[in-house]
Amino acid sequence: MQNMPSILTPDFGLLFWMLLAFLVVFFLLKKYAFGAITGAVEERKNFIDESIKNAREANEKLANIKAESEKILMEARAKQADIIKEAMATRDNIIKASQVKAQTEGAKILEEAKAQIQVEKENALRDIRSQVADLSLQVAEKVVRRQIETDKEQELYIERLLDEVAKA
Repeated sequence: MQNMPSILTPDFGLLFWMLLAFLVVFFLLKKYAFGAITGAVEERKNFIDESIKNAREANEKLANIKAESEKILMEARAKQADIIKEAMATRDNIIKASQVKAQTEGAKILEEAKAQIQVEKENALRDIRSQVADLSLQVAEKVVRRQIETDKEQELYIERLLDEVAKA
């Protein structure tokens, strides 16, 4: 066993051939394999860089769309508030106009009723005066037709006449 070359303690020839084999394999790999490997790695790197760039652009677009949607939403809310204010103002104006109209019509109806009551009152007073005048004439006529001698007879006669007039 002593004559056998030891791998653990290599001599100069073994080192030369190992170096030569390594260099041949290295140059072959460099010429054929490293180009393909670095090309694939570079292509993959470019793809990843492009994907990251696209993702950033998509995030920016999404942020812009989100900001724009917030802006549109705020405008819509402001417009809604304006419409509600306008509707409430219109409602208040309609209510006020209706109240004024109702008060005006109520006052007009009240004045007409007062005027009608006054006319009815005047007509009733005229009728009462006319009836009182007629009654007075009837009583006077009957009193004049009959001469009453005593006060007692006169009172009885007046009461009887009043009862007759009340029944008539």
